[in-house]
Amino acid sequence: MVEEETGASRACCEGDGDPSLNEAKEKAKRKDKRKKRLLKEAEKADKRGVCYLSRVPPHMDPLKLRQILSQYGEIQRVYLTPEDPAAQVRRKKSGGFRGQEFSEGWVEFTDKKVAKRVFGMLNGEQIGGRKRSSFYYDLWNFKYLSKFKWDDLTEEIAYKNATREQKLALELSAAKRERDFYLSKVDQSKALSKIEERLKKKQKVDMVPKVVRQFPQKKPVVNESGENKAQLSRDILAGVFGGSS
Repeated sequence: MVEEETGASRACCEGDGDPSLNEAKEKAKRKDKRKKRLLKEAEKADKRGVCYLSRVPPHMDPLKLRQILSQYGEIQRVYLTPEDPAAQVRRKKSGGFRGQEFSEGWVEFTDKKVAKRVFGMLNGEQIGGRKRSSFYYDLWNFKYLSKFKWDDLTEEIAYKNATREQKLALELSAAKRERDFYLSKVDQSKALSKIEERLKKKQKVDMVPKVVRQFPQKKPVVNESGENKAQLSRDILAGVFGGSS
């Protein structure tokens, strides 16, 4: 009996000393901790509330917005959508504000009750603050988003970014096709112009008149009897070489 107990204790000690088993236990512990942390984050996320700003006043940025709204409650995250780059370029050309402006925004409060209270208190009210501030006379445009989570916003932003990148890729491919078509037409035009130049040169060569040189011809010599001298010479040669006239 004693031997069995000592054998079991040895096996237990040997199992505790196995590095693979220890590593598996550590992994299981880390996994449990991670799961508990995620559950806590999910519970906290359920308690949070998000407010939507349909209009961001000029010269307002995330830091200033956080400073103004932090006096009403604890804020987790702030996101402001940058304005359209084309609108920014037009504003700069017209001599307006040259900094970054934003079109809309979202503010996440730690407690949804605080978010509802901020919406009820500030929506349609003057921003106020220092009179020298550029948005002193602007009005808040708040809306409380019921059952809206920050993850929904990140998914929407990711979808918009993917859509924008896809649209940009299509525009780039279309521009590339137009460029290739233009370059092909340019090459074709150059080839046609070279052919026309060669044809013009050939026509010029063909149009040059041929020079025909004319030499004055001498009339055949005739003796006094009126016989042709050429005929006489043939008769003489025939007599010399034995030919018949």
